Amino acid sequence: MLPIAHPDDAKAAPGESLPIAYATAVLGWLLSAGVYIAAKWAAPEMGPWALCFWRLLLACAILLPIVHRHYGAIIALIRSRSLEVLLVGAVGLTLCQGMIYTGLHFTNATTAGIIMALSPVMTMVIARFVLGEPLGPWKAIGALLALVGMLVIVAHGDLRALMGLQFSAGELWIVGSAFCWGLYTVLLRRAKFGIPLLPTVVVLLGAGALAALPFYLWELTGGGGSALNANGLLALAYLAGPGGALMYYLYNRSVEALGAGRASVLLYLQTVFVALLAYLLLGESLHDYDIWGAAFIVGGLMLPAVVKQRPAASVRPQ
Repeated sequence: MLPIAHPDDAKAAPGESLPIAYATAVLGWLLSAGVYIAAKWAAPEMGPWALCFWRLLLACAILLPIVHRHYGAIIALIRSRSLEVLLVGAVGLTLCQGMIYTGLHFTNATTAGIIMALSPVMTMVIARFVLGEPLGPWKAIGALLALVGMLVIVAHGDLRALMGLQFSAGELWIVGSAFCWGLYTVLLRRAKFGIPLLPTVVVLLGAGALAALPFYLWELTGGGGSALNANGLLALAYLAGPGGALMYYLYNRSVEALGAGRASVLLYLQTVFVALLAYLLLGESLHDYDIWGAAFIVGGLMLPAVVKQRPAASVRPQ
């Protein structure tokens, strides 16, 4: 599960050693990858919106005392921009997480982790239309390559299914989640709430829990979301604690220590960790279509960066 997005202009803060900062970031992404495993493991017992609601609520409650110095700013933000906070939290946390947990009822964790690597491409394309940020030809080509990779995965590599638009429901839920994350990242960038990252995390977790409550109650009336048995309780404990509050805290520390640019590059470790943990703990394995789809997605993500760096690499001292 992706953590709260950071401001693009966040700079590294002096004072913390780079090895510790990178170790903090890597541990955060490892805990984030564990969310997919826990949610997949608990899927037979707990409904997706039960997981979503309780994870957001408990993670918010755990982190709330840590940001006590910012209570005044948090209250002022909620009073002045409550609807905007609720909208951003609902898109980025409620819908994004609920869709992932729903998709994991129909597909495996490995595939979900690969598809969620599309999020930066989704963000880039949405930012072009919402914020007017330039896309450029190489970014557009990279986005198309990533789109091809996504289609390969959701069609399970079957050209006939692709031509007939016959896609797996599970993968489509995950694609919807990746889109919500991209939209949320752009909305958060546009909103500029003006408080530090960790208090922002707490506010949005609370807003996400509030937005998830109607979905959770609807799920309960349908007979789902109430089976808090052993697996469900263990999974929820992980989702709220190590995979929730602690993961968000570590991510906040890594952004402070490394800056936004270096911290965001490590996002792709999550996909690797999900595949590794799913193999070790769930017995999942990569399919051919996962590998080919991942190759297109990674190629699409890397192409703009490689082309951008090439002119600089050719410059020689005079």
